[in-house]
Amino acid sequence: MKIELAGHYGYGRILKTSVPSVLMMLFMSVYGVVDGFFVSNYAGTTSFAALNMVWPALMVVGAIGLMFGTGGSALVAMIIGQNDRDRANRIFSMLTRTMLAVGTVIAVIMFIFIRSISSWLGATDGQMLDDCTTYGRILLCVMPLFMTQMEFQSFFMTAERPQLGTWITVISGVTNMVLDFLFIVVFKWGLTGAAIATAISQAIGGLFPLVYFGFIGNGRWNDTPLKCVGSGRDWRSIRQACANGLSEFVNNISYNVLIICYNLQLMKLIGQDGVAVYGIIQYLAFLFAAIFIGYNMAVSPIVSYNYGARNHTELKSLLRKSIVILVTVGCILTMIAELFAVPLSKVFVGHEPELCRLATRAIRLYMISFMIWGFNNFISAWFTSLNNGIVSAIASFTRTFVFEMGCVFVLPLLFGLDGVWISVDVADCLALIMAVYLLKKFKQRYKY
Repeated sequence: MKIELAGHYGYGRILKTSVPSVLMMLFMSVYGVVDGFFVSNYAGTTSFAALNMVWPALMVVGAIGLMFGTGGSALVAMIIGQNDRDRANRIFSMLTRTMLAVGTVIAVIMFIFIRSISSWLGATDGQMLDDCTTYGRILLCVMPLFMTQMEFQSFFMTAERPQLGTWITVISGVTNMVLDFLFIVVFKWGLTGAAIATAISQAIGGLFPLVYFGFIGNGRWNDTPLKCVGSGRDWRSIRQACANGLSEFVNNISYNVLIICYNLQLMKLIGQDGVAVYGIIQYLAFLFAAIFIGYNMAVSPIVSYNYGARNHTELKSLLRKSIVILVTVGCILTMIAELFAVPLSKVFVGHEPELCRLATRAIRLYMISFMIWGFNNFISAWFTSLNNGIVSAIASFTRTFVFEMGCVFVLPLLFGLDGVWISVDVADCLALIMAVYLLKKFKQRYKY
């Protein structure tokens, strides 16, 4: 299926266009969920807690690829809307090469210091520290390719081929599932097997776009508007792309730092069982968030294109329809979480009744936030699409670092363990007020 950025987007066309990106993000989320399922049920609670402890640090690095992808695709799509495809391809090529160089350097540094990083994250137990180190080092070996996969989640849409990103992510996800079963259940390699399976699947997801677009080989299959070309160094465009994607980078970093804070609080309140329960919540949250993030990835290049083409009528339409879609989907997802909290908990810790009880209550409290989470996340993506990365970053940073981080340290003093789980609900209510304010404040400037 080929999509076009130009033209009017009604509800049907928006949904049809967003499905490939949503499916792609869902399968991306499956990586961690499948690892968690097999590790929790076949390697034990300690290994499961270790996986959830080191994963946020790895995702902070992966967020660099997301920053280059979301910010770069917004810039490239805007330039395509201005009918300058040669410059768009030069910037596209330059951003990908720069991201690979940066990713390689950071991965090497983290590989050397991952044991110290794991200790700082709270892994003080001997086995947990060893598990964090092993899992982290294996995934760092393919980190530049994982960053490439994150980057091209957005560029596949700008290239008008979202289905290619979906298919490669499906293939990577299925590979991860099969290898998890083989390495953990059959070969009994435990957490090491989970790490190897994930690394192989991430390598597949990162290599495909490099080959397809011609960064490796000649890219002869590529018939999209985006192609690998000679690029030189345009530092201004790199800065602009990074500024555009700053909100997604800040959002991802703050989200993962927030996970670290949750883990530290839970270790203090109830120990590694709390980290395991929070891991279960995050797997469900990853799946729900993937739907919204996939939608944003699909719509953002369309917004950027129409902004570059000065089609203000279409901008208004996209904003209005997106709000309706995201709020409706958010309410449906929250209902699903409330109704199926018990079976969802049993998938991971059905063999431990007390953990299952804790997880059920935590899911029901935490997932209330998804009624408005999608809208709050979209407002950040909206300003990124308008090439205003600063406002977008402020929205992301305030929601996580100010509102939610403040709540996760204050509310447990008032409500105990439940205060941890409702922190996100309170934070999203505060973020909703800020999001509405930002929309009104910049309405005249962007004419939406």
